[in-house]
Amino acid sequence: MPIRTNRGRAAVYRRLWGWPMRSPTHLIGTAIMVIALVVAAGMLAPRLVDDRDTARAGESSSTNRAGADSHGAGDGAADTAPGSEPPPTRLTEPLATPTSAPPSPEALRVAERWVAAWLDHGQVASDREWLDGLRPYTTEEYLPRMRTVDPDRITGTEIVGTPQARASYTSSVDVEVGTDGPTLVLTVIETDSGWRVAEYREASG
Repeated sequence: MPIRTNRGRAAVYRRLWGWPMRSPTHLIGTAIMVIALVVAAGMLAPRLVDDRDTARAGESSSTNRAGADSHGAGDGAADTAPGSEPPPTRLTEPLATPTSAPPSPEALRVAERWVAAWLDHGQVASDREWLDGLRPYTTEEYLPRMRTVDPDRITGTEIVGTPQARASYTSSVDVEVGTDGPTLVLTVIETDSGWRVAEYREASG
């Protein structure tokens, strides 16, 4: 039967609190129960904390995966969105090609004079003088490479025939000059200082 008055409840509480004091046996039993409850609480509390941390970690990883999936899906949608254009992977317009033009007489003269200076290896006292003879007809960028040439290995001594244009453009001319040694092909370009030799090679065949 439920207790409906405060006086009745107070009486029940007095009986409960007074029960351990009725005898030493009751007191010892109560102490054992309290100690057992404290030990059990100490063992269960860490487990409850670990379970809570594990659950939070699982929720966090699930949220991160969901965010990554949605981000990836968004990227895919952006890549395949209608009307989007991929970045260019090659030139949309061809490179400008040189404009053909009749060979400049000055370019042919410079080529001939350059070859004459190139063949003059036996008439100078040093390699420096040989380079000085080429300097007025050579670009400043190409002249340092001429220092690697050994004039003593040049076999020709004189020009044979007249210079001929192999290819001619508005700002450059490929000129072929024959000698009694190898036939040379020179690339002569137009610079601020006039026409200058930018490269030479021996003709094949």
